[in-house]
Amino acid sequence: MSISSVDFEHIRKLLYEKTSMILPDNKVYFVESRLTPIANSEKLNSVSQLIAQLRANPWNDLHKRAIEALITTETFFFRDYYPFEALRKFILPELINKRKIDSSLNIWSSACSSGQEPYSIAILLQEHFPQINSWNVSIIASDISEEMLKLSRIGNYNHNQVNRGLSVYLRNKYFQQQGNKWQIIPEISRRVQFQQLNLCKIWNNLPKMDLIFLRNVLIYFDIKNKRNVLFQVRQLLKPDGYLFLGGGETTVNIDDNFEYVKFEKAICYRLRSK
Repeated sequence: MSISSVDFEHIRKLLYEKTSMILPDNKVYFVESRLTPIANSEKLNSVSQLIAQLRANPWNDLHKRAIEALITTETFFFRDYYPFEALRKFILPELINKRKIDSSLNIWSSACSSGQEPYSIAILLQEHFPQINSWNVSIIASDISEEMLKLSRIGNYNHNQVNRGLSVYLRNKYFQQQGNKWQIIPEISRRVQFQQLNLCKIWNNLPKMDLIFLRNVLIYFDIKNKRNVLFQVRQLLKPDGYLFLGGGETTVNIDDNFEYVKFEKAICYRLRSK
């Protein structure tokens, strides 16, 4: 039985309050499919009964589990390929040359999900830029989901996950097989620092960034929160740093302080010169 429009509105409001994510009108089935396992685990007869419990009680673990289930976590290694090629061929050589005196780089994967993006960055650095192994390279990975951060820190992936985006060469070099799972090697995992962060709140204790990955996130926010996020990016990104958005995202007509830069088939953004 489909949930009522009232129940759907309650879930939509709850998700927005806690994450600032927008649920479109056509996502009723999405809500039902994501919340059904929780209803089953609670021995409830329907998602409607689960939502009734959420409505009747103050914030508790059940609310938290429901929100975690509704957060989109789609990701894979070296996702979309072209941004990583731009990093390898153009952006990192440029930044490494500029940062030779300081010998430091700060990189932020701002919605890391289960960790494939920041680990891809760490693998790329190790594979193609070993000359900066002695540098102070900080790769910060954040996500709003505690469950995703837990998985990220463990760095243990199944066959399907390592086969999405990873060559056999990179898989065998940077992962150790453990039964039917693949464990990322400590040399890579210790390069990444994970922390919980809500992008629509104030970002505290983050250093100025050379590279910011904010991919496939803005599509879930309304215009007010998109502008808020990009405003904070402007405060954090170094004047010659680069911002990567998802393929369907842009700063155009949202924040005119950015200009887009094209590297072959990859598009990224940097701050406009004042």
